[in-house]
Amino acid sequence: MVLLYVLFIVGLGFYFARRTHTTDDYFLAGRSLTWWLIGFSLFASNVSSSTLVGLSSSAFGSGISVYNYEWMAALVLIVFLVFFLPFYLKTRVFTMPEFLERRFDQRSRYYFSALLVLMNIVIDTAAALYAGALVVQIIYPEIPLWQSVVVLGILAGIYTIAGGLKAVVYTDAVQAVLLMTGTFLVAALSFEAIGGSWSSVTAVVPPEDLSIVRPASDPVLPWPGLLTGVFLLGFYFWGTNQFMVQRALGARDLNHGRWGALFAGFLKLPIIFIMVLPGIFGRLLYPAAEYPALAENPDLIFPTLMFDLLPVGIRGLIISALVAAIMSSVDSTLNSASTLVTMDFIKKLKPKVPNHSLVIAGRIVTFVFMTLAILWAPQIIKFPNIWTYLQQMLAYLSPPVVACFFAGIFWKRANGHGALAALLVGHLAAAVIFGLALSGSLIVQTQPLTPEQAQMAAAGTPVIHFLYLAPILLVISLATLVVVSLATAKPDEETVRELTWSPALLAAEAPELAALPWYKNYRYQSLGMLVLIAILVIAWW
Repeated sequence: MVLLYVLFIVGLGFYFARRTHTTDDYFLAGRSLTWWLIGFSLFASNVSSSTLVGLSSSAFGSGISVYNYEWMAALVLIVFLVFFLPFYLKTRVFTMPEFLERRFDQRSRYYFSALLVLMNIVIDTAAALYAGALVVQIIYPEIPLWQSVVVLGILAGIYTIAGGLKAVVYTDAVQAVLLMTGTFLVAALSFEAIGGSWSSVTAVVPPEDLSIVRPASDPVLPWPGLLTGVFLLGFYFWGTNQFMVQRALGARDLNHGRWGALFAGFLKLPIIFIMVLPGIFGRLLYPAAEYPALAENPDLIFPTLMFDLLPVGIRGLIISALVAAIMSSVDSTLNSASTLVTMDFIKKLKPKVPNHSLVIAGRIVTFVFMTLAILWAPQIIKFPNIWTYLQQMLAYLSPPVVACFFAGIFWKRANGHGALAALLVGHLAAAVIFGLALSGSLIVQTQPLTPEQAQMAAAGTPVIHFLYLAPILLVISLATLVVVSLATAKPDEETVRELTWSPALLAAEAPELAALPWYKNYRYQSLGMLVLIAILVIAWW
């Protein structure tokens, strides 16, 4: 099953390689993507192997509160498509740093582009390869971790190098369908295995573990963190991170971009049923007293359910879904990093380079980054807890970027000096806090305190949850941007008028929307999505 799947995906990549000639073709799929391709690709790129395994394991260990990241993504995507996407598409940019240059200046572009490249390779690509290799190791313990990393990296790299974004989004669409099918089967069979009765779940699982809204004192996901950190980190990921936004940049038009973002948000909502609740069902099937290995390592719960409940042929399908999750994350980050280097550095520094040369450069850069990610991924095992590390890195690095995008879109007085100052001061403050955490002078909490950390806290060491760290850094960055912008010259009025939001824009698009059937109007669609989100949040409160 896996071999057939891999051959099909790589073949699909080479099919699109024959149709890839210009930079628009290679990096933005010819700006021809329709809504369903955008939605499936966004979903598949987001639901990595770590997500597939991690959501079930988190529910198995600490309850369903992890679902907050999923419904919040749908809310973030509504904000993104209403206020930000129209400006991204109007400027016809290739990258998010390029948009910062249009709104501010080239200093912000170079800074953000370099930061994104680093994060794409060291955090996103390497982490996806590492998580994928762990999954392979669970299924085939005799295969060394580094070998899995190399094979997965090369497979995803081959069709990404060949076909560019179009190959990525079409393979992602296949992978999204496979993911949804596979996880639905595991969820349905695990529910049937516990007797097909929800009352049997509530009889065993504590009520607080079946609630997504946790107390403010909760060490993993306190409810105030939903309104601050979860939304902020979600907006960075869906609204400014190149490897996600790039799909929307390739949209055929604004409507398809908006519909695609809404479709991705819609696909995120059922995740509670197909990826989170199987972890809860696993508690009934594998009690901790009888299965100590699962209690010690909850990451094993999804593979265990898969092997125990599925027949051989279907099991191959689910393993293919796991491979799909890995490859869809890796191909997205590789293509994104290649786009950043080619369009933000090579084309910017050498504007006369012909299109075909830029495509060749993009392929070379993809190969180099694939190699770097393969080399770095095995090193991640040296960190004590990679997912805690990754969450903290986003909390440290993303707030200054979010500050620049929000100020740039909503405040006409924001200028290039203010944006650069916000990035520098925000990341300097993050570096100081990170240094304090490393030295033991501060505890940045992502989970229940260890006995050693509890002793430090009792002795007076300050404790701050990482979901509160992100908004603190956001406030520091925004304050810096405001002060420096007001102390320096006003930005160009023409630029500001074209690239900042105002209520008048809603009125301007009204005639065009009135010409569409109501079900194609993104406003009605967004309202429907908000109602669905509200129903799910209230139901699982």
